[in-house]
Amino acid sequence: MDIPLRTHATTQERPAPLRYSRTWDTGVTSIAEARDAVAALLSRARPAPGQRPVQDAQLVVSELVTNAAKHAPGPCALGLELLPGATALRITVTDTSREPPRRRPPDPRRIGGHGLHLVAMLTHGLEVTWHAHGKRVTVTVPLAPAAAA
Repeated sequence: MDIPLRTHATTQERPAPLRYSRTWDTGVTSIAEARDAVAALLSRARPAPGQRPVQDAQLVVSELVTNAAKHAPGPCALGLELLPGATALRITVTDTSREPPRRRPPDPRRIGGHGLHLVAMLTHGLEVTWHAHGKRVTVTVPLAPAAAA
């Protein structure tokens, strides 16, 4: 008996990664806009992250964008990318300062200067990439599905 051979061409289309980017021409930025962008992007993630990881990502974005606005004259940019499986959010902030981010010694009596400690606690790694007119700071915030959080 002859059994015909069949070929099946399967094409799996991968959904485009969820991304957001915004550039500000001056050092003045809207921190609330940056936090809102995180919430909007993560609301489209599947599986949906829990409330705590969304708040952690918003805090990290607030700290990094605030540092860029405070220490660099502008322009600055924010990039967000949801990693496959919604396992983590990659946050990138670019600014025109050539100064590296610096953690200040802990001092519970000091107002301010605690942001990079928070960023380090809530993220995987802090990578600084230098370019001709400043730097790019990249961190990754782990996300947990809502049921697991």
